[in-house]
Amino acid sequence: MHKLSLSTARREQMQDITAHLQELVRANDWRDGLLQVHCPHTTAGLTINENADPDVVRDMLVTLASLVPERGDYRHAEGNSDAHLKSSCMGCGLTLIVSGGRIMLGTWQGVYFCEFDGPRSRQVWVAWVGSAG
Repeated sequence: MHKLSLSTARREQMQDITAHLQELVRANDWRDGLLQVHCPHTTAGLTINENADPDVVRDMLVTLASLVPERGDYRHAEGNSDAHLKSSCMGCGLTLIVSGGRIMLGTWQGVYFCEFDGPRSRQVWVAWVGSAG
């Protein structure tokens, strides 16, 4: 297993980690198989979405904030219940197909780490299922 270390700068943000994952594939000479990507944090998540227009990320964060407001009828003492809910909406894991040493994504797709309780130091765990070289 490999650990990708990240730092987030805001309470809520989506950080494109596609290039980091592709570099991990290249550095390990992983050719054909599956990349398992896992977020071990209960107030963050992972998603695949458009990475060409930054307004898409902005719109996603604004809409999530509207659907799950920071302040609500929450009982969790830490005051970050909204972050837990948003994390569950995104999910904690992704399976990515790797073919010929390249992560297979659609034309406009990128892999995002989704922070909902930052700023923080975070990790993403990555495991390889397949052959190398």
